[in-house]
Amino acid sequence: MLIINKVIKLNKNRVRLAIQKSGRLSYDSHELLKSCGVKINLQKSSLFAFAENMPLDILLVRDDDIPGLIMDGVVELGIIGSNVLKEQSLTRLLVKESVSYTLLHKLDFGVCRLSVSVPLEMKYSGISCLQNLRIATSYPNLLKRYFDKQNVSFKPFILNGSVEVAYNSGLADVICDLVSTGATLDANGLREVETVYHSCACLISQKIKSLVPEKKIFIKKLLNRIKGVIKARESKYIMLHIEKNKLNAVTNLLQGAERPTILELFGNKNKVALHMVSSENIFWETMEQLKLLGASSILVLPIEKMME
Repeated sequence: MLIINKVIKLNKNRVRLAIQKSGRLSYDSHELLKSCGVKINLQKSSLFAFAENMPLDILLVRDDDIPGLIMDGVVELGIIGSNVLKEQSLTRLLVKESVSYTLLHKLDFGVCRLSVSVPLEMKYSGISCLQNLRIATSYPNLLKRYFDKQNVSFKPFILNGSVEVAYNSGLADVICDLVSTGATLDANGLREVETVYHSCACLISQKIKSLVPEKKIFIKKLLNRIKGVIKARESKYIMLHIEKNKLNAVTNLLQGAERPTILELFGNKNKVALHMVSSENIFWETMEQLKLLGASSILVLPIEKMME
């Protein structure tokens, strides 16, 4: 913290962004900043870095430190999993510490769920089956909130890592941990039975009202870029040829971000070229449906950047 405070004093006029130093959100956070045009050299061994082309400093910290850095006014921005944000908020409320932040935008990575998992051989008929069992977890507050709503009591066993091995090692009866694909659960003879919380990465900030105007302007600019990057990743640029009387059928099939551009084909007054941005994922099945409608020369292109 001493090093961080020294950096903050030297760069008090710049916006400070805290991201995970290593872990499941680290790479995607770096890539998001790169896609937003932030020129920065992030070294794994460094605790901080400075953007070359923007008034932005990056702090590389543990993910569970990020909510506190925001709420205590140490940094202006943070990229954090909503599961960690909610767990830390509940912890601070228990000890009567301030919980103050603004959720600027949910991001398109770090998607997972916090789930209760039981042994494969366990006969599970509902959450009441877990009454008074020992549950290993890194998220005791989220778990307690969920169980309290169901009026079910349990015995928490708090682990900071490798929660999935708690059952096989005899430390707990069942577990509550983050799940993305479920492969780790299968490898440890477990299966999901209850979803406690759905999570994704998100961009948070200090309360916007507390920031100076210059920082508000920059944060708005960065947020617009982030929204543009996410929108581009969710969209595709579609080009095809189609008969005029099939246009409505095509536009009904493709959910566009805006009205398509229609161009008459040279030498063929009955067919047109259609160009549009589609906000739907385009799979082979969709292209095959377009082909059945009579479309030809179908091109589906990725979009690098987008701003509405």
